[in-house]
Formats: sequence, C-alpha cells, structure tokens
Amino acid sequence: MDDAELLAQYVATFSVFDELAELDVAEELRTGVDAQNICYTWRPIAFKTDIASLKALYSDLGLSGKGDSRFPPLYETLIMSYRWADVDLDSHFLLGNEPAKDLSPLRDRIRRDKGLFTMLSPNGYIQFGRPGGGNYDPVCFDIRRRQRNGECRIVRIDHEDIFCRFRIRETAELAPNFRSLVQKTIQEAKERP
Repeated sequence: MDDAELLAQYVATFSVFDELAELDVAEELRTGVDAQNICYTWRPIAFKTDIASLKALYSDLGLSGKGDSRFPPLYETLIMSYRWADVDLDSHFLLGNEPAKDLSPLRDRIRRDKGLFTMLSPNGYIQFGRPGGGNYDPVCFDIRRRQRNGECRIVRIDHEDIFCRFRIRETAELAPNFRSLVQKTIQEAKERP
C-alpha cells in the first residue's frame, strides 16, 4: 500500500473513534450562551498545501527542516495533504491541523502550551498529540534518534515532570515510528464493533 492510501485509511478512522464534534467557543463569546450547547460537526478534508508553508512551519518551530530536524516523512505528507480538527483516536489524540492558507493553525497547536514547547523542542521532542482519553501528557516525535527512513520513535512525556521538576521524563514508547502508529490505528478501527 502506498503512503497516500495508508493516510486515506488513517484519516477515515477519525470518524470511527471520534464524534467529530467541536464546541463553538467563538459563538459562546459572541452570544453569551453556554458553549456546551453549541457544537458543530466537522470532517477531515483533503487539502494540498504549498511546500513554502512547510518551510515556514519548520522555521516558526525553530527547526531547520533538514535531516534530523524535521517531522517523520509520513506525518509530513499527512499535514501537507489533509486538514482536521483535534481528534481523539483512543490510543492517541492528534493535534488539529485546521484549514488555512498555510500551516499556522498546526504551529499554534504545537506551541499552545509554551511551558511544554520551550522544554520539548530544544531537547529533541516535537509534540503532535496527547494520549487518548484527555490526559495532558504530550505525545511527541523523538527527533534525536532517526531511523534510516527518516522515521523516529513516538513517545509519551510526563507533563508534571516538566512543570514541577523542569525535566523531561519519557513514560512510554507508543510506537517505534509514526507509520506503525498509523497502521495500529487502522487495525484497531477495523476491529471496533
């Protein structure tokens, strides 16, 4: 199976694991109505992104975008080919890459928690998600150790160790690489009733 087909299957799992509903906070602020009652549904969309946007994203994240300082190739293809809101896929929660002319929404999601970002990024970890089910620990690419194909381990980092002890402690390896995580998610979706 080629990467395009693999990613299409992965994106199709979003509706298997998640209700694809988001609270409309902007509407709550505008009207004063409780946002828990105002939801909108979304779906992932195919969306081709210009390569200049990827270069800008790497620059904004303080990465060179070359060799060891870039996303794994399959994830790079995903963010350049699709747009989606935050999605809980049980084994991991994928940060959103919402529609825009560039990748600034993804950049903003990665950098949203400045305490995490300023500890993770200089130490060779790039957050792209969290554990499924609402835990706040960051799920990251460990870009310090690359495999020959450009992939890297997927690890969970203890957020309390960052905030309380100013140190990074891996609590688990979720997958040996992003490709494995994608394949595992597709398989779990097929096995779901």
